[in-house]
Formats: sequence, structure tokens, C-alpha cells
Amino acid sequence: MKIGVIASIAHRLPPKNYGPWEQIAATLTEGFVDNGHDVTLFATADSVTSAHLHGTVPVGYEEGEAVDAKVCEALHNSAAFERANEFDVLANHFDFMPLTYSRLVTTPMVTTIHGFSSPHIVPVYEAYDDIAHYVAISDADRHPDLRYDAMIHHGIDLSQFTFQPDPGEYLLFLGRIHPDKGAHLAIEVARRAGLPLIIAGVIQDEVYFRDAVQPHIDGVDVSFRGSVGPAERDALLGGARALLHLISFAEPFGLSVIESLATGTPVIATPLGSMPELLRDGITGFLVSDVPAAAAAVARIDELSRATCRDEAHRRFSADRMVAEYLALFGDIVGSQPPLPAKSVGSPGLFSHAKP
Repeated sequence: MKIGVIASIAHRLPPKNYGPWEQIAATLTEGFVDNGHDVTLFATADSVTSAHLHGTVPVGYEEGEAVDAKVCEALHNSAAFERANEFDVLANHFDFMPLTYSRLVTTPMVTTIHGFSSPHIVPVYEAYDDIAHYVAISDADRHPDLRYDAMIHHGIDLSQFTFQPDPGEYLLFLGRIHPDKGAHLAIEVARRAGLPLIIAGVIQDEVYFRDAVQPHIDGVDVSFRGSVGPAERDALLGGARALLHLISFAEPFGLSVIESLATGTPVIATPLGSMPELLRDGITGFLVSDVPAAAAAVARIDELSRATCRDEAHRRFSADRMVAEYLALFGDIVGSQPPLPAKSVGSPGLFSHAKP
């Protein structure tokens, strides 16, 4: 197949540090190429890929100074759809905006919904539900008013994560520094458990960091590493006794959770959103309701097999599995398309990719 991948342009692909959407788009792109498909990646010009790269903007708008996000998005989306006739299928990993172009071309587009940042964006998904092909990243994140073609859990390149059978003596928080993610709860759990805590992640809420996190950072009981790249991420995850993922919102997926399992490190998490799908309570981690329960789970962490955690990542969350499921879906969609005239923007084939 000829596949066009529309990635986020907040960060380059693969991301140097933070960028879960970009990481999944990069992993899929490389997997599609490895499986022999002709792939064009629409991403930032500084992205690194084995696919054909169409660099629509020089750098990610979260990474470059004086980069206007709206201007970048306009150039990025228009570039992809001006070339839509070259592809059998478009793979959209750039949220809802590409949907607004999708009636203008005959090429089917598969949109992975990486979560709903706000209920205000749902009407856009509803407006294109008749022709769209939506992929949920977890059953928990399915919206009741949308039709989905598939649910495909994320997968990771397991070669990038080192199994560590013997962890160090610290707990880890890895994620956005935001009240929803629970860094303040992780601090309290570590204090109760009598273990040092390492916090790593991009600061998304400066006030929350200043008021609820920073006062506890002393470099001994609580350390802060900031946003970490792949090598340091791997080392931190593998060295931890447990990853603390005490979220207070319905997490659409949680990439750090399966990355942790890949290193052998079990996860202590709140049972919200996708967590009950990703973790097996008492086997690859513990699902807990509050801070006291989380501290008690830390005391039981040696009951869990780190080898089982790694095996779970291999069995359920590999990049190969994810890529295969997407390619099977693309094949079904492309195979179900009726014969069309030469595709072009504004062609008579408009709406021909509508669902039955």
C-alpha cells in the first residue's frame, strides 16, 4: 500500500524527550516501511525517518521560538491533503483538524483518537463520523456517540527498553507535571513507604509544580530530572522498584505504563481510564484507590515477578503487534473501496468513502 502518515507537529519525530503522539506515529511509520509499504510521513522537517519525509514546518511549534502553531497546522494539513491522491490510505495522528479536509478527497483516512482534550472537540468527530474510520487506543476511551472501526492498544519498540531483573531502591514518577497525573500523591506515597522518589517529566502546570511539587524537592528524598530522553527514560524505568501512576482522570492510554513493564518494573496505579486494561492487578502491578493503599502496595511489590512484567509487554504491547493490527485495518478499508476515477481534490468521487 501507499500510506500517508499525518503526524503531530508539536514535536519532531521521533521525539527527543516528551511526545507520546509523535512516538506512536514514528513507531508505526517505521513499522509500515519495514513491512514493505511505500510510506510518506508528514511531520516536522527535522524529523528522522526511513519513510519519505514531507517536512511541512522546520521544527515543532512546542520546540521552536516564534513558531506560530496555527500557521504551522494550516501548512501541515493542506500539504497532506494536496497530495492525498497519491495514497491508498491516510493515517491521521494529528487530532481532529485533518477531519475537516476529509470530504474534499476520495482517499480514505484512518484517524487514531489519542484522547479527547476537551468535550468541545467532540462535535468535529461527530460531524465526520459518517465517512471517518476511527481507532480507539483503549476501550475505556471510546466515546459513546462515535462509531469505531477498531480498538488498537499502543505498542512500543521493545529493543529500546532493557529488562532489569534487579531494581534499585527508589520509586519513580514519569509523566506530565500536572495535577491530573498525581506527582504530589507520588511524593506522599514515597514518604510513607520510606523510599526516595525520582520525578521525571515535562512541567505542564507551572503553578502546580511551584506549589505542590517543588517544595519537596531536596535531591535526596525527592529528586527532579525534568524531561528525559530515551536512554535516561530506559535507565530510570528499569532501576525503579515501581512506577507510581496515581492519576485522577480517565487516562486514555498511558504509554509510560507499558514502557515500565517492558523494563520489568511493575506499576502502582489508580484504576481509572485504561489502567484496568493495561495492568493485571496483583500480577503486573497493583490498582489502588488512595495513598494508603498505594503505600501498602509498595510494601508488597516484591511479590510481583519482574520477568512476568516484561513478558506481558512482549505479549500484548509490542510495536510488531500494533503495526500488524493497523495494516490489517488498512487492508480491510482499502479492499472495501469501490472502484474510483483518478483521485484528485474536488473530484466527482466525493463521499465515495462513506461507510455503509
